[in-house]
Amino acid sequence: MTELVESTVLAAVAGRRSWSKVTDAAPTQDELLQIVGAAGRVADHSSLRPWRIITLRGDDRVKLGRALAKAEGDSKPSTKPMRAPLVLAVVVSVKKSKVPAWEQEATAAGVAHMVSLLLDDAGWGVFWRTGSATRAKAVRKAHGLKKGEELLGWLYVGGKPANARAGRRKVVNAKAHLSAMP
Repeated sequence: MTELVESTVLAAVAGRRSWSKVTDAAPTQDELLQIVGAAGRVADHSSLRPWRIITLRGDDRVKLGRALAKAEGDSKPSTKPMRAPLVLAVVVSVKKSKVPAWEQEATAAGVAHMVSLLLDDAGWGVFWRTGSATRAKAVRKAHGLKKGEELLGWLYVGGKPANARAGRRKVVNAKAHLSAMP
């Protein structure tokens, strides 16, 4: 049996963490194009590409804040989208296919996670936010979602604060999650 040599990919994945507080720096459109292009290489039955990502910067985040408030029955806009200079809305776009919708959603979620990993590895802080508002009518409308599309959540992206602690999640007990076929 050979020992697994720690690769740069393994190190990047093992070192990933969520950054709930980020600075005002954000990746450029060209950086995002490179990252999204690479992330699109996730497993994708029939190569349907059943996903898309919407960028929200500046006043787009205010528009999202208003939609979140409407969805939650609040009179004043939510400030949550203002917590990062860039918010990436991850959308599953289910295609008519032999591939079931759940599998297409899994692909879109895989893209979201891959984008998160690639952004983290490139030095950006990322936090994946979800919740019941992702399926709310006002939020769907604000994102311009079409029939067959659902919002999976948002990646909040910004600079990693210099003074932030380098805390990490605990290592997963792989033995508790890996088993042979009974």
